[in-house]
Amino acid sequence: MNFNISGAAVYFRIPTGIPILGDFLISETLVVSWIVMILITGLCIWLTRDLKVENISKRQAVAEMLVEQAQKFVRNNTGGTKFDNLIPFVAALFTTSVVSNLISLTGLRSPTADLSTEAAWAVVVFIMITSNKIKAGGILGYLKGFTTPIPVMTPFNVLSELATPVSMACRHFGNILSGVVINGLIYAALAVATSALLGWLPGALGQVLGSIPFLDVGVPAILSVYFDWFSGFMQAFIFSMLTIMYIANAAEG
Repeated sequence: MNFNISGAAVYFRIPTGIPILGDFLISETLVVSWIVMILITGLCIWLTRDLKVENISKRQAVAEMLVEQAQKFVRNNTGGTKFDNLIPFVAALFTTSVVSNLISLTGLRSPTADLSTEAAWAVVVFIMITSNKIKAGGILGYLKGFTTPIPVMTPFNVLSELATPVSMACRHFGNILSGVVINGLIYAALAVATSALLGWLPGALGQVLGSIPFLDVGVPAILSVYFDWFSGFMQAFIFSMLTIMYIANAAEG
């Protein structure tokens, strides 16, 4: 792993293609995804240590609050307790998305800036949607649904069914990647602006000061409040909410 320092930010670069076990490649996205999973697992273990019925610790209080929020999130979007079995899955999906989005603040490339990450999530959600539709109406009822309202609509209904995971993946990926690209452009523009403002100084002074991106300090951090924090939480919320709604609608037929 190599890294360099640009202004106030530290950028880590993980090799994008390390061959291992034949043709299997360990990519930067895969490595950072493992880091995200380790962080979430460690946090869960820490929060759930020494659970008690009475005289609970602040750590346990935080854990219980998070569980209650996950319950409310699912129940408010499904209208009851019928889909409580989705709470662990939705909570894991939301947490993974949030941590993956926010890990870019450390200088690592967010896994959600890679379409393969969202595509894998969307495929899992699509399988759950399809299985609930088959469970609700049977395999024949599921296939018959493609001919509604008239058989000639079958190709369009099939495309509509396949569009669900594609739209979910592309929506999340597009918003996160755009934030990464915009932040990168801002860093580059501020570095050029610093060189233009200070590079006119005579001699070595201008060369040294013009090469240090002073303007990179502060301004990107302010913009990061939106592109990393607000947008990261919002995209995780939207993806999780759509997951609940799609699965609940499929189960109800």
